[in-house]
Amino acid sequence: MQTQTQEKPKRAVVAAVQLPSVTEAEFEASVTELRELAKTLGFEVVRTFTQKRASFDTTAYLGVGKRQEIHRYVHNELGAADADQIEAILVDHDISPSQARNLEKEIGCAVMDRTMVILEIFHRNARSPAARAQVEIARLGYMAPRLRELAKLAGPQGRQRSGVGGRGAGESHTELDRRKIRDRIAELQLEIVAMDAERQTQRARRQERRSPASVALVGYTNAGKSTLMRALTGSEVLVANKLFATLDTTVRTLHPESVPRVLVSDTVGFIKNLPHGLVASFKSTLDEALDASLLLHVIDASDPGFERQIEVTNEVLDQIGAQDIPRIRIFNKIDHVGDSVAQAECEAALSAKYPSSIVMSARRPDEVAKLHKTIVDFFQQNLVEDELFLPWSAQQLRSEIYASCKVLDERADDQGAFFRVRGEPGVLKRLREQLDQA
Repeated sequence: MQTQTQEKPKRAVVAAVQLPSVTEAEFEASVTELRELAKTLGFEVVRTFTQKRASFDTTAYLGVGKRQEIHRYVHNELGAADADQIEAILVDHDISPSQARNLEKEIGCAVMDRTMVILEIFHRNARSPAARAQVEIARLGYMAPRLRELAKLAGPQGRQRSGVGGRGAGESHTELDRRKIRDRIAELQLEIVAMDAERQTQRARRQERRSPASVALVGYTNAGKSTLMRALTGSEVLVANKLFATLDTTVRTLHPESVPRVLVSDTVGFIKNLPHGLVASFKSTLDEALDASLLLHVIDASDPGFERQIEVTNEVLDQIGAQDIPRIRIFNKIDHVGDSVAQAECEAALSAKYPSSIVMSARRPDEVAKLHKTIVDFFQQNLVEDELFLPWSAQQLRSEIYASCKVLDERADDQGAFFRVRGEPGVLKRLREQLDQA
């Protein structure tokens, strides 16, 4: 009975123009990604219209013939029951306000370009105050140049909202709206500066309190980062076959716990052709990667375009200053490649081309266990052995020694307990200072 009451997805069509400089594989990958974005937004894409052109039509993006074809399709669909209506046409490029307005008038339904689709997904999924503020700035920046076209699309009523009437009144109202947008963006930017300062302070406090052993998962959206996060930490993080299922950073402890204790964070996924207005918002969500001691670059082994994705990920990590952080390439989703023979061939090819990488599936416990060991080995390589003396008067520190070090041996006398331990030099120094003060 539950499935009968679920709301039906909105129906949409996708339209895309292939320019001469774009290969068939690149074009198909981009269109496929837009369809996935549409699914994240709650649309069911019922048909895709493509066209090869030397350039975009300056009037309405698509050529006249293709626009007429889509109009006929949408018109026929609109003649059916209300539940079957086409609600939007999704365009796989950024288009100008006038192109969107003309296309909307000719087709007879709402038009959303690629930037608008991604902005709406970010808007719905952002949770933290900083992410919400940055997404709002991007949305306002997107809307500002489109206000005049929206007023034209609304007709005389839309232009006379100021109550005076006539075209001039509409234009002045548009300017008023733009001024409000500029003021709101300035206000949000000040809020972000304040939040950034607070975040830096909190980060410094965290670094003082905790072991620096931390891992950040980075890579393209839908590469399986959240599934891997859940497998490594045993936590119930959101796992969904949708693009941008995760926007805000999630931090969990590596499970089973190790010495040193390792924190694992899942960051927002990369995407092809990220809208310029969202670049700052996107990079800010990667701040957690800068705190990490190790990056796990998660790659979808079954995606034919993964090599370009590796390049883009490396470029962005360089731009945010993470180029010197050690990283391990994780080719995930090997189980999606094909049968066992195809998987073995793919794994051999990847291992030969990327010798230091790990090829695995986050859904195979034995392979997750091997990755867990690799992570722990990475953080244990710099551990040193030492002996700590804990007087009986300071037994409250006993649990901290066991939590932050690997205890190799323990013995006691009348004065207190002696621990032979392995741990990070900085952690051992901090423990020794606490014991001296006890």
